[in-house]
Amino acid sequence: MSSTERLQRYLADERGGCGDEEVCQRLSELEEIDAAAGGPALDEDVELLSALANETRYKIVRILHIAGEELCVCEFAPLLDVSDSAISHALSQLTDAGLITRRKEGKWRKYRATARANAVLIALDGSREL
Repeated sequence: MSSTERLQRYLADERGGCGDEEVCQRLSELEEIDAAAGGPALDEDVELLSALANETRYKIVRILHIAGEELCVCEFAPLLDVSDSAISHALSQLTDAGLITRRKEGKWRKYRATARANAVLIALDGSREL
């Protein structure tokens, strides 16, 4: 059974009857929804969420958010139970995803949460209260 046939059966059950015109209209409505959901921000959003979908990376962003200031790369090691290379890799992924910024000061690299990272964490914190 094709997806269109299933949709036609569903619409017939829900509306007590359904012809080709109703199916075409509903398909058009669904395609508009799909276009809005899969717009240009989809890939960027998936990259952002994927970057947060790891305990080490999420904790780094959370630490930077709470700190509210730049932290040196060396300040993460005492807080995270992972190797220095894992921290470095996580920081690179977070930077690529636009969740943190990095700048070099002498021989040290300093990191800060971006406004987008802060907004995501605030939204997560607020959603716990729902």
